[in-house]
Amino acid sequence: MVGDPSLGYAPMTHRYRATCHWEGSTALGYDAYGRTHTVTVPPATAPLTVSADAAFGGDPALCNPESLVVAAAASCQLLSFLAVCARARVDVTDYRDDATAVMGGEPLCITEIALRPKITVAGPVTVERVRHLAQVAHRECYIANTLSARITVEPEVTAAPPAPG
Repeated sequence: MVGDPSLGYAPMTHRYRATCHWEGSTALGYDAYGRTHTVTVPPATAPLTVSADAAFGGDPALCNPESLVVAAAASCQLLSFLAVCARARVDVTDYRDDATAVMGGEPLCITEIALRPKITVAGPVTVERVRHLAQVAHRECYIANTLSARITVEPEVTAAPPAPG
């Protein structure tokens, strides 16, 4: 487990930054201003061009904050799962997730995130073991531990054919 000194992981504090920049005018009201802005997450220098969800007047061709939350949850689960499997000596050869989220409630918020990774593994490992490791990764996922939305992980596991020998 991350942060467990018995496993050689010392508890640490990490800090992250993000900068957002928008310019324009809201003088003509809610329907008239542009929602497109840039987000930079130092030390990365490449900015992301982001907008509001189309439902809120944004550009549907761009990422929006809500989709970035889903992407963060899916990416963190992926990275946690790969780490857990590497420590368990399970050979993951492919991982693809088509994550979804539901926004609703009062106040309006993301209430559910469903992660549905399709995982391919090689070597002698059972589907049950891989599913267990996916749940361990979920418990270790920083983003899942941060969000209040209900997050489910529903892995589909496939054993890769043995490499030709």
